[in-house]
Amino acid sequence: MRKMMPFLCLYPETLREAIRTLTEEHTDAILLAGGTDVLVRMKRGEINPPVLLNLKRIGGLDRIERSDGGLTLGALTTIACVERSPLVRQSHPVLAQSAAVLGSPSIRHLATLGGNVGRASPAADTVPALIVQKARVLLEGPLGKREMEIEGFFKGPGQTWLSPGEIITSIYLPDPAPGTGATYVKLGRREGGDCALVGVAASLALSGSKVIDARLALASVAPVPLRARNAEDVLLSGSINEERLKEAARVSSQDSSPISDLRAGAEYRRQMVEVLTYRALNSAWRQARG
Repeated sequence: MRKMMPFLCLYPETLREAIRTLTEEHTDAILLAGGTDVLVRMKRGEINPPVLLNLKRIGGLDRIERSDGGLTLGALTTIACVERSPLVRQSHPVLAQSAAVLGSPSIRHLATLGGNVGRASPAADTVPALIVQKARVLLEGPLGKREMEIEGFFKGPGQTWLSPGEIITSIYLPDPAPGTGATYVKLGRREGGDCALVGVAASLALSGSKVIDARLALASVAPVPLRARNAEDVLLSGSINEERLKEAARVSSQDSSPISDLRAGAEYRRQMVEVLTYRALNSAWRQARG
């Protein structure tokens, strides 16, 4: 670790104050929520922000509550709270499942859902689960409030479509349809505490033996979290059975575009996409059948 450069840390008390600071006073500030990513990158010398804007004192951004036929999770909700929340486990268990495999317990008690989404890492654990649950990101900035589908929120590695001065305030998840099952499966180099080499979230909604809605999202195999749309089309093209799951898994692997790095090779990742997609689909299928 390198010695961090001097920086100013500000603690806005309200969302309006934070937005004003970002747009009028310190346009080069970096937002700080849990700090599990930002502070590590600062210690490594990867980033040297002159100003950190710590959001922890802003009230109301760490709530989990029922609203409008779904669930709203504040951006400052910790990953540990997402993992343990009875509301999340009841209506969106796949999100609790993905939260449970993010980092170590100590990281989960600091890291936030908004931070995990806003970091825009292709390997983020919660994002594939959010994508298959049709999540929407709620934003607020100098021009007011807006929202967008989470799968369209990412521009590239570490890049989002946040406008200058905008802040993620919450994530909204509509309730899944009856007869829906969803699962997140992750492969890492070791159990716990590791970024995903490959992550797969799958959601299936059934009507009898037919799939009426299918969503597959992949982590760590493309520049952004990836919808495997061609594989979804396979699942929607006829009655569900073991062979259709296997075919969808093969197509999902073809949809991916992984790279080779120090952690794993591209071809290995592509093979693991097929393996993990089949496992996730099989589990989601069993859940959907009740």
